[in-house]
Amino acid sequence: MRAPALATVPDAVPLRRGGAAAEATLSAWWLGQAGFMLEAGGLRLVIDAYLSDSLAVKYRGKPFPHVRMMPPPVDPSALGDLDLVLATHGHTDHLDPGTLAPLASANPACRFVMPAAVRALAIARGVPPERIVAVSALATVELAGVRIHPLPSAHEDLARDASGEHLFLGYVVEIGGTTIYHPGDCIPYPGLEDHLARYRVDLALLPVNGRDARRAAGGIPGNFTLEEAMFDFNTIDPVAARARIAGRPALPAFLLAEAGVRYDLRVPRGWATP
Repeated sequence: MRAPALATVPDAVPLRRGGAAAEATLSAWWLGQAGFMLEAGGLRLVIDAYLSDSLAVKYRGKPFPHVRMMPPPVDPSALGDLDLVLATHGHTDHLDPGTLAPLASANPACRFVMPAAVRALAIARGVPPERIVAVSALATVELAGVRIHPLPSAHEDLARDASGEHLFLGYVVEIGGTTIYHPGDCIPYPGLEDHLARYRVDLALLPVNGRDARRAAGGIPGNFTLEEAMFDFNTIDPVAARARIAGRPALPAFLLAEAGVRYDLRVPRGWATP
């Protein structure tokens, strides 16, 4: 229930808005919530798309009604030419039945990457079982020329199912010569820095809505701090968030994503991922 920020590592060329797509190593569009579409190397993938009102229907009349703060930026049936769809965990705003089925119909060759722990749930929500690639933490997979490194995520703890599979994953994705990290929903935990130190991440897509006692009491697990989110009960003022970013020059290139804007990332020559 959050809108991630787009961040580059300190040594990278800062993200630019607009510009010619041909100049970019990677282009990213924020889809709202934790959702992004990425294009690089002639490939297109989507991560954690929530493009429906499934949660508003589910929680109508509840203390946290999950009313969207902005409409979906695109109809999921209009997102074509997808090579991969990634989901980090089973919460509806990351594994959405109102989004998955239209994406599957519009992209008959696309495969769906998700934690092994949520495979059955994904099938129940409209993903064709033969197109699911179930992954485990720390077990790298390569699909359609994209290398995916699943990492454990803590939302707010490192939960596992009865078979020991992590319920929450993040992904380090190598695509078109660029390395992206999307943690799904996550808070800092011992070992996360060590996991990430194995990769030279060019772009991190981070959820920064934070956590507090009020949301915890309502069953809303938290994330990293500092954010602009989609649902009004799970957000902070984006003006204040931008002011905090501007007041901390030690931060790497960091900005809050805006819907409907393409962000282009160029990686400097000589930049190599180990």
